[in-house]
Amino acid sequence: MKARTCALAAALVIASVVSAEEGTYPRAKVSYDDFKSLVAEVEAHRQERLVDLDTFLRMSREPGVVLLDTRSTFRYERIHLAGAKHLSFPDFTQDNLRAVIPSPETTVLIYCNNNFDGNEVDFATKAFRPSDSAALELRAAGTETPPTPGSQIRAQAKPLMLALNIPTFITLFGYGYRNVYELDELVRVTDPRLSFEGTVAAKK
Repeated sequence: MKARTCALAAALVIASVVSAEEGTYPRAKVSYDDFKSLVAEVEAHRQERLVDLDTFLRMSREPGVVLLDTRSTFRYERIHLAGAKHLSFPDFTQDNLRAVIPSPETTVLIYCNNNFDGNEVDFATKAFRPSDSAALELRAAGTETPPTPGSQIRAQAKPLMLALNIPTFITLFGYGYRNVYELDELVRVTDPRLSFEGTVAAKK
């Protein structure tokens, strides 16, 4: 009985210590203020570095330029612009970036799904479409249910673009890369100026 009492007391002490330790965790390494400051600083800088396809392709052929694809590894391996290096956006760290882009002075070219039209499988448009959301809402409510005023407004609202280029540009800037240029056109994947590599591209 005495041994059981001691064991119970020890367990309670351990539980209280663990509980106390959990209560002393520091804040997460997340700063919305840092991100807001970066966005404000990047806006004008990025505006001067949006380029058309001809300029983008010409720059990609210059010595030392890095053409960077930050989509998922799966999508990159299926299809990407010829010569593009890959680092998936979730894998961005100072060390990982340095392995792909050795110098902050390197000219970096970026693109994402929202730059290409005609392949909604591998270059699916990143966007929130209020009309799609409203339709799903009405379908869930039943076809006999008339649309609410709110759903009608959402159905007419402009899609919200959520392109990967934006966080990629901002994050590269935050890591010290200032010579980043972004493709600013929506290009058909069948455009003869384009050259693709990857498992899907090889079959075409």
